[in-house]
Amino acid sequence: MTSAKPGAFVGQRAVVVGFGASGRAAARVLRAEGADVIVSERRTREELSLDPIEEAEAAELAVEVRAGGHRPEHLDGASVVLVSPGVPESAPIIGWAREAGIPVWSELELGARLCRVPVIAITGTNGKTTTCELVAAMLRAGGLDARACGNIGYPFSLAAREPHDALVVEASSFQLRFHEHLHPKVSVILNLAPDHLDWHGSFASYADAKARIFLRQSGEDVHIGNRDEPDAAAVSARAACTVRWFGWGPPAREDVGVVDGHVVAGVGSGLDLGPPAAGSSRAFLLDAAAAAAAGLAFGLTPESVGAGFGAVAPLPHRGTVVATVGSVAFVDDSKATNPHATLASLAGRSDVVLIAGGLTKGVDLSPLAAGAPSLAGVVAIGEAARDLAAVFEGLVPIRLVASLEEATSVALSLAPAGGTVLLAPACASQDMFRDYRERGERFADAARRLAASVPLSSGADRGPHA
Repeated sequence: MTSAKPGAFVGQRAVVVGFGASGRAAARVLRAEGADVIVSERRTREELSLDPIEEAEAAELAVEVRAGGHRPEHLDGASVVLVSPGVPESAPIIGWAREAGIPVWSELELGARLCRVPVIAITGTNGKTTTCELVAAMLRAGGLDARACGNIGYPFSLAAREPHDALVVEASSFQLRFHEHLHPKVSVILNLAPDHLDWHGSFASYADAKARIFLRQSGEDVHIGNRDEPDAAAVSARAACTVRWFGWGPPAREDVGVVDGHVVAGVGSGLDLGPPAAGSSRAFLLDAAAAAAAGLAFGLTPESVGAGFGAVAPLPHRGTVVATVGSVAFVDDSKATNPHATLASLAGRSDVVLIAGGLTKGVDLSPLAAGAPSLAGVVAIGEAARDLAAVFEGLVPIRLVASLEEATSVALSLAPAGGTVLLAPACASQDMFRDYRERGERFADAARRLAASVPLSSGADRGPHA
C-alpha cells in the first residue's frame, strides 16, 4: 500500500486552533501537504514559551503562532479551520468560522482525507485504547502491517501518510463531531454512558457525536455494537450498514460473546477463540469480544484473532493489582474516569473500599449509588468529594480526605480482611494530577509504601482496624 500523494493542500491557508499534541500533528501534516498554516492559541506567548517542544516545533515548521486568545482576524483568508479536541463546539472561534463559511475539521477529518488504506474505527465511553491495541495485534498476526493510531496517542493524520496496510483508529467524541469523510471498513461503538457533558452540553449530543463513526458506512461495511447496553445498542441500530453484535453470554450467528472467560464466535455451535489474558477483568473480556468481532468482520481468520489475544495484556491503570497489604489487595483503575467505568470496575467484586473523586466534567455521579452493595466504604478526594459524599450518604461509610496518599491509608483502615482497595475515581484527574497516569502511579507508590510498612500481623489481616 502507498501513502497519500503529497501536496493535497497546496495553496490553502489553514488555521489550527490550539497547539497541543493534536494541533502540532495537524500543523505538521498540513505543512507537508503544502498548506500555509497559522496557529490560533488561547495561551499567552509567555505561557507558550514554557513549553520548549511547542516553541521548537513552531520554528521548525515555520508556522505563525498567534497567541493570547482567539480573535476573528485570525481567520482572515482561511480556507479551513482545524480544531483541537480541547476546543468545545461552543467556542466563539468555531462560531466565527461557521459564520464566514469556513469548513471546521478535527485532526481526524484531516487524516480521513489523506488515508488510502482500510480503517477499523473504534469509539465508546470506555475501553477504546485496549480494544484498538487488540485489533491491531490481530491484524499483525494476520500478516498485515497495521498501526493503532488516533486518540490512542499517535495522530491519525501522521499515520495516514505512512505506508501501512491497515489502520486502527481510536476516535473520541470530540474528533468525531467535526468529521465528514472518515469511512471505516469496520466501526465499533463499545459502550455509551454520560461523559464529557461539559463539552457536548447534553448526553444526546454526546451520543450523536459517537454515532458519526458510521456516518459514511453503508451496504457491506460492518458496524459492531454492544448488545448488552440499551443506550449503545440503540445508537448502533441506527447504522445504515451491516450490524453485528458482541456481549456477555453465548452469541448469535456472526456475533461474538464471552462464555466462562473465553471469547466465543457464533459460528455453528460456537467457535472458541480462547481466553484473552490470565485474570482478565469483565471490562477487558468485553473489549476482547468487541475486538474479535471487528477482526472477524474485517476478514481475519479465527487463528489470527486468537493470536492477537496473546499479544496484548491489560494496559496499566485499568484494574491492575499494584500491592497487597496482608490480605487486602490494592487495585489501580485510575482510567475509570466516569461512573460507567467505575461501576464496571466494581462488577463482580465485594468488600471494596472505593477511592473516587476529581473533576466531574459535568457528569451526574448519582448512578454510582448502584455500586453500594459491593462497597465496604468510600474515600472521596478532589473537587467532587462532597458530591460523592452526597451520593453515598446513608449507604456506606464515607471519608473525605485531602490527598491521594491519605486516601490510600484511610482506605486500608476501612477494608475488611480479604477485601479490596480500589482506585476507580469516576472523575477526571486534572484538579490534582497531570493526568490519570500520574494519579495511578501515586496510588501505586502509596500502596507499596503501606505494604512495606504494615506488619503481616496487623489489622490488615483481621478486618477493619479503624
